[in-house]
Amino acid sequence: MTLFEELKRRGLLAQLTDEEEIKELINAGKATFYIGFDPTADSLHVGHFMALCLMKRLQMAGNKPIALLGGGTGMIGDPSGKTDMRKMLTPETIQHNVECFKKQMSRFIDFSDGKALVVNNADWLLDLKYVDVLREVGACFSVNKMLTFECYKQRMERGLTFLEFNYMIMQSYDFYKLFQDYGCNMQFGGDDQWANMLGGTELIRKKLGKDAYAMTITLLLNSEGKKMGKTEKGAVWLDPEKTSPYEFFQYWRNVADADVIKCLKMLTFVPVEEIEEMEKTMEGAQYNKAKELLAYELTKLVHGEKEADKALEAAKALFGAGGDSADMPSTGIAADELEDGKIGILNLLVKTGLAPSNSEARRLVTQNGISVNDAKFTDPKGMVDISEPVIIKKGKKVFHKVFRA
Repeated sequence: MTLFEELKRRGLLAQLTDEEEIKELINAGKATFYIGFDPTADSLHVGHFMALCLMKRLQMAGNKPIALLGGGTGMIGDPSGKTDMRKMLTPETIQHNVECFKKQMSRFIDFSDGKALVVNNADWLLDLKYVDVLREVGACFSVNKMLTFECYKQRMERGLTFLEFNYMIMQSYDFYKLFQDYGCNMQFGGDDQWANMLGGTELIRKKLGKDAYAMTITLLLNSEGKKMGKTEKGAVWLDPEKTSPYEFFQYWRNVADADVIKCLKMLTFVPVEEIEEMEKTMEGAQYNKAKELLAYELTKLVHGEKEADKALEAAKALFGAGGDSADMPSTGIAADELEDGKIGILNLLVKTGLAPSNSEARRLVTQNGISVNDAKFTDPKGMVDISEPVIIKKGKKVFHKVFRA
């Protein structure tokens, strides 16, 4: 099976500018390709995960990845799929985020011996002169055509700034620059980036008279059509300080039945033939086995085998299969916050982050949403004895260990 066939069977391919050319290049390991990452936070998150996995797959087949960090475009903000203007970041914050991204990417991509590159578009975008951009680049873009793209139409009603309107031009210039300086002949990205990617291929054709290619990968959506990678606390991060390995494991362990096979195909390196065989017999307890495999494989990819093993043991402990729950999210309560070794349930839920406020904590308790050591806790005035560690459960899937600090 060729690489292109595998990508197709895994459901990763969305839109392509020239299927035959792209197929030939990546199957032969002759693609030098890039994927862009705007450093809007100090950690990559699940939304970036599929792009990183794609880069890894392509590199394993002999292709050369370029990870483009958007130190320049990050100062503008991409309107694609957004309903509001992105918060403006300082150059110092962007540079800090860029360094964090580089470190995390090394878990997926081999940057040794020139096998891959990390570049920052701030190195060329910040030195551009406005009039030169207007004459040399702006003249290649039709405003009428740009306004037909969905990424702009969605924002026109709410308000699209001229700053954001320039994003397509800047991203297109990136491709043009990478094509000239690094022989980058292909760009990959999420399906919501299609318009920006076409802008790059058109700019290269108009300025250089040469062909370059673009391919988008399917967005990671759940069975309800919503982007995956969000929890009640916010994004699921790849940084263990922001989302612990256990929480990361639990996120994938708790995906809907309807999503587990799709996630195994699109995100893991489990052989696609094996996943397709699983799909044929998927029912009942098989879903839980598939979810456990998904959670383990992804946690191993992001955090390493040791952390994946610990998360698996902790998860099994919760479901009565033995093991050690020491790696579960936990909160220590100081002695001066206790009365005879006890603490009020509402105060406890807020301190652990299981509830954002006392009123939300009260609602959870009174509506049978909280268990302490597997026993329903329904008294909002009740006290929890933590002279010994206890396990708090919110709903069916969120667990938290509390102990005396």
